[in-house]
Amino acid sequence: MRTVVLGPGERLKPAQLTRKGVLPADVVSAARDIVATVRAEGDAALSRYARDLDGVELESLRLPDEALAHALDAVEPAFAAALERAAAQIRAFHERELTQSWFTTRPDGTLLGVKVTPVAAAGIYVPGGRAQYPSTVLMNAIPAKVAGVERVVMVTPPQRDAAPGEPPVSPYTLAAAHLAGVDEVYLVGGAQAVAALAYGTETVPRVDVITGPGNAYVAAAKQIVSGDVGIDMVAGPSEVCVLADATAEPAVVAADLMAQAEHDPLAACYLVTCDAAFAGEVQAAIDILVRQSPRAAITQESLAGESMVIVAADLDAALDAVNTIAPEHLELHCADALGLVGRIRNAGAIFVGAWSSEPLGDYVAGPNHTLPTGGTALFSSPLSVENFQKKSSVVCYTPAGLMADAPATQRLAEAEGLWAHALSVGLRRRRLEQGSAALAPEALAAADLTRIAWPGDGPDAIAAGAEV
Repeated sequence: MRTVVLGPGERLKPAQLTRKGVLPADVVSAARDIVATVRAEGDAALSRYARDLDGVELESLRLPDEALAHALDAVEPAFAAALERAAAQIRAFHERELTQSWFTTRPDGTLLGVKVTPVAAAGIYVPGGRAQYPSTVLMNAIPAKVAGVERVVMVTPPQRDAAPGEPPVSPYTLAAAHLAGVDEVYLVGGAQAVAALAYGTETVPRVDVITGPGNAYVAAAKQIVSGDVGIDMVAGPSEVCVLADATAEPAVVAADLMAQAEHDPLAACYLVTCDAAFAGEVQAAIDILVRQSPRAAITQESLAGESMVIVAADLDAALDAVNTIAPEHLELHCADALGLVGRIRNAGAIFVGAWSSEPLGDYVAGPNHTLPTGGTALFSSPLSVENFQKKSSVVCYTPAGLMADAPATQRLAEAEGLWAHALSVGLRRRRLEQGSAALAPEALAAADLTRIAWPGDGPDAIAAGAEV
């Protein structure tokens, strides 16, 4: 792991981080071609990509409903029990996120509010490359169902090594889909799956929102279709930052760093401490632990290439470094861990204290593990029920409310040179002041409409509102 030592008064700069930033241009170009092809050719393109890219000849893009309905029967009881525990706690957490429509009235009777409505259909992408991720199914499908989404669709790459007669998808993934309430499963992966969800094909109906992680091509495709359909985020490689003091256990910190490094050679791990000797102990522990890791090569590549140790002069500089990194996952291995939470501005998820292992959050704690990566925690939030809901403002004026706000509205419209904006309000005001005859065609033909639109109200009239 690369080491950066910050001297007294020195702060970590974003340029010192090793992040790659935007998606590679060649990946975006390839994803754009795939998206365009799926839009033009539909199912034929999806079947061809399954054969050419996944090595699978599919009879049907859609998994039979019976396979999903009996998915729990295909996994061992211990896994089913773990899945059920995780699902229950994820559901309980996200139920607390539910927001209700609300309305309020002003003294003049004007009603204002927000109407909350779930989207009709959501698509969740579940990777199937280096590993299977049933936890991803739970983390994406459960908040969608809690939000009230009627149709939750899962897409996942077909597996070429499926046993004869068995669905070409992991039984663990299918069991999670059944438990989470997924309604349909399609055997499609990559950028082509995102395109199918965004625009629809003969077999795959389009959705309103697409969520879930994937490789760079999936991320690029989500970026491309964003705007035509809602997306959660354009996620990059996984990352963790551990802020540790002398009370932390070096071996535990080492294991926590490795827990992210084993995801992907591009995963980024950051250790922030004020104790250079402690950082050395963590590195020594990594050297011991990684020898027995079945994912040692991936872990070592990540730690060597994408990870770093920041040794700060004091706690203030260490906290500033954490906020500069804005990590996806942040662990606080400190004596006063809970007391530091208020000083954290930028993090996707905060794991407080030595007992709060980040993998608990990956699987069973309850909060969502789909988190902002690559420093986007500066402005982004974890996946939540809100990703599957939309909000409509509600405005219902009374005559008294219209008269109260008309002068201010007309003056602002005049300042922007928007005559018809002001006239829209001015005609209603004229109707209340003079009666319906004042809006008759002959009356308007003889009227000074600009005077109606821009009546020249003074500050007192604007502040107090117009009188009927």
